[in-house]
Amino acid sequence: MVLIHAGCGLGAAAPETTPRPPLERGADPALTEVTEVSAVAATLTVTPQMRPQIRPVSAQILAAAARPVDLAPVAPGETLRPMMRTPEFEQQVLFGRAKRRRGSVCGDIDIQGEEAGDIPGKLKGCGARDAVRVRSVSGVTLSRSALMTCETAKALNKWVSRDVEKAFGRANRVVQLRVAAGYSCRTRNNRPGARISEHGRGRAIDISGFVLADGTTVSVLKGWLDKPTRKALRRMWKSACGPFRTVLGPEADIYHRDHFHLDVARHRRGRYCR
Repeated sequence: MVLIHAGCGLGAAAPETTPRPPLERGADPALTEVTEVSAVAATLTVTPQMRPQIRPVSAQILAAAARPVDLAPVAPGETLRPMMRTPEFEQQVLFGRAKRRRGSVCGDIDIQGEEAGDIPGKLKGCGARDAVRVRSVSGVTLSRSALMTCETAKALNKWVSRDVEKAFGRANRVVQLRVAAGYSCRTRNNRPGARISEHGRGRAIDISGFVLADGTTVSVLKGWLDKPTRKALRRMWKSACGPFRTVLGPEADIYHRDHFHLDVARHRRGRYCR
């Protein structure tokens, strides 16, 4: 770029015709002329191109060259590699996924069950539309199938997959929910004259305990106060207040001391969790 710029400058105007700054007082004109000519000559000097030096032969290169050709290959030729999936295995995976999709409800493959349609109520205010009977959510089975709306089923699935399944550790996951109640056409807490419970609308489920992978059953009644399990149960109770709009636990009142009541009823002031 310097050479091109210099060349273009020389062709456009000779040094004798380009404007020059006035000489300082006492400067020698002859010396100034020589200096300018030297500067132009230095600009036109071609700098020799630098090239990288050839690397010296290392001990590793010499050892590799001296290695016998018939010697057994080393890494990465003999490193362990994952086996390619066989067509039979791929068919099993696809078949299992298709089977799960056929058994899913509410448009979610993680919610397994069957459609139950509209449920008529025996009391005024009871009943559920487009109800489903849920058997499992996110691979965690229910101790008995529970009748509920899809809104309730999706809230249950979100709670289980996000907070319940690994509440007691990844090595000892929750594999089953102990269901105390699902759909039930009754009043709140079975009190005469009370309002219809959310259970009577298919929008609630009661969970009384959790079965772990090692076979241990953690009940809400006992585990709420036991030191090894109380932290996990309290975390689950707290995290349910998000997917569900009403969460009642052992400290809410005497009616819920042995289970979690979870429902999706809407409240004017937001969620109600006790």
